[in-house]
Amino acid sequence: MNLTKRLGGLAIAAVALAFSAPANAQTVTLRVHQFLPAQAPVPKNFIAPWAKKIEDESKGRIKVELYPSMQLGGTPPQLYDQVKDGVVDVIWTLPGYTPGRFPRTEAFELPFIAGNAEQSSQAAWEYYEKHLKDEFKDVKIIAVHTHGPGLIHAKGNGVRKLEDMKGLKLRGPSRVVNKLIETLGATPVGMPVPAMPDALSKGVIDGTVVPWEVTTPLRVAELVQTHTTFSGNRSLYVAFFVFAMNKAKYDSLPADLKKVIDNNSGAAISKWVGKVMDEGDVPGLKFAQARKNTIVTLDAAETKRWKDAAKPVIAAWVAEMKGKGIDGEALIKDVEALMVKYAGPVK
Repeated sequence: MNLTKRLGGLAIAAVALAFSAPANAQTVTLRVHQFLPAQAPVPKNFIAPWAKKIEDESKGRIKVELYPSMQLGGTPPQLYDQVKDGVVDVIWTLPGYTPGRFPRTEAFELPFIAGNAEQSSQAAWEYYEKHLKDEFKDVKIIAVHTHGPGLIHAKGNGVRKLEDMKGLKLRGPSRVVNKLIETLGATPVGMPVPAMPDALSKGVIDGTVVPWEVTTPLRVAELVQTHTTFSGNRSLYVAFFVFAMNKAKYDSLPADLKKVIDNNSGAAISKWVGKVMDEGDVPGLKFAQARKNTIVTLDAAETKRWKDAAKPVIAAWVAEMKGKGIDGEALIKDVEALMVKYAGPVK
């Protein structure tokens, strides 16, 4: 009788093991979609290493397929909906590509508020945890970050003082930055970054505002002659980015694979991609110098003129946020305090 019971127990255990084994051994494929070429700094030095890291930490149970340059179709502004709707599993994109949809992210894109990318990205994660979880409730956020200091890349003599902005057609990345370009006297032309080289070569635009990092893969320094940056430790502007996963895909993972994703999300990952952005600025600057392009750094007095000229952009944004029931002034104060924490007082 005891032997019968023992055999019965073993049979039950074997059945239970048979049912549980597939769950424990579940494998998952994540398709990562983004708009830049694979050799650009973030895809090469952040997304690809991140993918390998989660493959390794999951012991191969998470497989990651990388699709750069919009290879799965659509346009950069459609990336967020692609991941929200489950068309793809993970995306890297700018919320600013869908103007007005994520208004609280725009506080980081206001003029002369952010620092370099590593500093600003650490601040951005804290800001996300306090202010942005509701705006991004439809996805699993892996990281938020900014790029490095945005500067002006223009044809010919370029921009050497505020008055030189008048009459220029400049590509801008987002609604807030386009408003800044307009307020400073130029004509903004909105377009995703991959369209920029063709627009420059055909004369659709006279220049662009981007960080050094993206000028290398898009060979911007071959299409312009002058690059204008600013004094001090705050940037003309930065753009805000998200690295996000489809929520249903994340929720479907077994607990141990969720932990792999969680261990590779958050503050440290945001800092990592920010650091990659800053490191990506270096070859962009070196390439422009090697071509003997003109690098203009506006002095403190001229930079102050730009800061003063940009103040209406901030005031208009605060008023617009008030109309949406959002306390824009409080958001700006939080960003400023976070930037002092990570970048030090304004210089």
